[in-house]
Amino acid sequence: MSSNSDKDTVGVKAEKRIHDQVPSEQYAAFMRTGWTPSDLEGLEPLEVVTYAFARRQVLSAAFPGVRLVLPSGPFKVRSHDTDYQYRPHSAFAYYSGVQGSDATADAVLVMEPTEGGHLTYLYIHPRSTRDTDSFYRDAKYGELWVGRRYTLSEAKDRYQIDTRHLDEIQTLLKDGRETLTIRGADHSIDSIIPSNKGDIDFNTFTSQQRFVKDEYEISELQKAVDATAAGFNDVISVIPAAVATPRGERVLEAAFYGRARVAGNDLGYTTIIGAGSHACVLHWIRNDGDVRMGDLVLVDAGVEVDSFYTADITRTLPVSGKFSPAQRSLYMLVYEAQLAGFAAAKPGVKFSEINKACQAVLAKGLADMGVLPISAEESMQPEVGLHRRWTLHGVSHHLGLDVHDCGHARREDYLDGELREGMVLTVEPGLYIQPDDELFAPEYRGIGIRIEDDVVVTADGCRNLSEDIPRHPDAIEKWMKSLLR
Repeated sequence: MSSNSDKDTVGVKAEKRIHDQVPSEQYAAFMRTGWTPSDLEGLEPLEVVTYAFARRQVLSAAFPGVRLVLPSGPFKVRSHDTDYQYRPHSAFAYYSGVQGSDATADAVLVMEPTEGGHLTYLYIHPRSTRDTDSFYRDAKYGELWVGRRYTLSEAKDRYQIDTRHLDEIQTLLKDGRETLTIRGADHSIDSIIPSNKGDIDFNTFTSQQRFVKDEYEISELQKAVDATAAGFNDVISVIPAAVATPRGERVLEAAFYGRARVAGNDLGYTTIIGAGSHACVLHWIRNDGDVRMGDLVLVDAGVEVDSFYTADITRTLPVSGKFSPAQRSLYMLVYEAQLAGFAAAKPGVKFSEINKACQAVLAKGLADMGVLPISAEESMQPEVGLHRRWTLHGVSHHLGLDVHDCGHARREDYLDGELREGMVLTVEPGLYIQPDDELFAPEYRGIGIRIEDDVVVTADGCRNLSEDIPRHPDAIEKWMKSLLR
């Protein structure tokens, strides 16, 4: 009878057992011969390299004399011996410029202190060339298993950073030099570098440096928004199929995912498809409900482009192509609240003022409808907030490499901080009338509405990057009619 350990051995994938076997000398020699040279000559630097260099200069000035380590992170396990598609840590992407399918697991960006600043090195697993056994034996990095990577020289040409083999990283990091790192990005790196109380400040700084976007970042965010707009077109186009299919929310989800993979790197976050009363669940990601004529469907989705910048857009669409009177009245209240949020977004204004502006409109509208038992002014007092029963979430967050960007910033610099030109934010008010809410008349129950757009703060206000995606109910009906013929 086999032991449990024997069973575990039997359960290992057959291909792993094969590549773990030591090849015969004859086989190894045979595998090294007969290959056409495939070096990549004349690789052009990525557009981002000058911006990434400037970002590193700011980081260097903030932490003189200290080694700075920014890991890209390992693969994340999905199930047993299968991994999620790889995506590097955002701080690594920001300072290295590595993007898209060029990104490889376990890479590390190291900034070595020197007189007057830092020298930067990118530690990677380079291409397993044909004069090695790795290209056919290494299931994690081997070229025949996972595809071609850059050689050290190719990566240097592409990113304009001196490159080194990742095998050298442990020796370097054990030399006792004072080092700061992004804790939690790569536990193998954490285990080498002694904890430093400055790690938290380092993480905070790398997050807050992303508050104000440079010209390249805004351009990439616009690309993400434009790809997302195409994804919303795809979603509308398959609404009839969603209505005809059980769990039709997933038909809509799949349509958007296809666009994200074709036009970008991936989804920026898990798509929310809330049909009917599912729209009242703020983070509805099960997406297993039916899509029914007469209901609304809330679609909160964003394409992440190859540079890892993501859009974050929400539209609430009538499945039939036409809003009912009750749907339209609630929708217009959210629409007017969003306009107030846009008007509040300008340099020098506190970030929290966007939320206050939207909430004031929503509170007044709810009071006018007779469902708020006190005045809108009373409800807007921070210690009261009865209108929040129908609008639980804040209406804005920073956007960039992460959908909730700058997430490790200090509260006083984020929620209580002042807006600056170049910041990119969402404006996303919403109303959610639960299906069992007896304070509303039956025709309103089970309606959830959110409208979300991505704006960049300008010198005198803000510019809506997603303005071309219809928002007004009349424009939405016209949009849907053009795609549902």
